[in-house]
Amino acid sequence: MERRVVISGCSGGGKSTLLEALRERGFSVVDEPGRRIVREELASSGSALPWIDLAAFARAAISTAISDWEANAEFEGWVFFDRGLVDAASALEHATGDRVLDELGRSYSYHRRVFLTPPWPEIYGQDKERQHGFEAAAEEYARLLAAYPALGYEVTILPKTGVAERTDFVLRMLEADESSDV
Repeated sequence: MERRVVISGCSGGGKSTLLEALRERGFSVVDEPGRRIVREELASSGSALPWIDLAAFARAAISTAISDWEANAEFEGWVFFDRGLVDAASALEHATGDRVLDELGRSYSYHRRVFLTPPWPEIYGQDKERQHGFEAAAEEYARLLAAYPALGYEVTILPKTGVAERTDFVLRMLEADESSDV
């Protein structure tokens, strides 16, 4: 069974908070490629930023997501990814129209269940790494909500609850998946 699990969805929907809670419970977590790229680009005055050059940013995110996927290929336990390759490929398709999602999405597969954080305006916030507004975040969510099932993933929308409840929900769903695969 594939044990690389994607937590994706709307920017500002609580993904990073959920993933930090999973890390605190002892699980392996891979930080979001986009945030790492933005930090690097800001530190070096680079231009592969989503608000300057979305295509260059998406290509960098694809490369980072592939490296992350490969680096966790042999890990035995659950590995949780803050976004993944499908997110990056979807961003590149949106920016350029290049059709890369199907090929990349099928070449590097994750656990069949993907968790998406829905748009949640009450907790959404911008910062120096997330400069887009809530409307753009909701549009990205809609693209991902279509992209993952198109690649055969089972999408589970995370409830708008506290982080402990969300964490328990994710782990219960994965436990049920494991039981059904036996």
